[in-house]
Amino acid sequence: MLVFVVLIIVPDTAMPIKVTLNRIFAMSPGTTDADQAPILEQYDWTLITLEGEAKNLKQSKGRSIVINLWATWCPPCVAEMPSFEALYKDYGNKVDFYFVTSEEPKKVKAFMEQNGYTFPVYLQKFKAPPMLDENSLPTTNLIDSEGRIRIDKTGAANWNSDKVRELLDSLISKSEELSFAPLQTRSLPGLSVASQGYR
Repeated sequence: MLVFVVLIIVPDTAMPIKVTLNRIFAMSPGTTDADQAPILEQYDWTLITLEGEAKNLKQSKGRSIVINLWATWCPPCVAEMPSFEALYKDYGNKVDFYFVTSEEPKKVKAFMEQNGYTFPVYLQKFKAPPMLDENSLPTTNLIDSEGRIRIDKTGAANWNSDKVRELLDSLISKSEELSFAPLQTRSLPGLSVASQGYR
């Protein structure tokens, strides 16, 4: 017991031990039903890529979004990254992912390269919208195409779980149905007017 206490205090061994413990106890995050979920009202949030390019969250409005606030020095953040990487590899072209940190780009790039992670990282230079402004790390929100916050999780979780994948599959399917719904028309004397266009 004494040895474990010493190991968890010493900086060189504390981080990997804490990461491992967080990973062991990480569970699938809880979800909120659509009719009970709060709606994100403000999307205006400019973030900076590791290459120095600006991107605004508004560009993702109308799509399913995963936003994760994290840091390389945060054990529960590091613990959940492998599950996020696996999720991103399968859903990166269907869902918009934002991994947001306030750290220096050089340190973040080194962390990404060391672990072989490919998910998109953004630097926070401006204050987040009120509903996304959190002080605890990690914090993750999963927002559907209609702006409903279906997951609001603080702490490490298993993001590559069947539960998360099933929710994403459902949201993607619904979004595709809305995007490709056929035009509904109504007839008027001498012409036909579309009453509903593509979204």
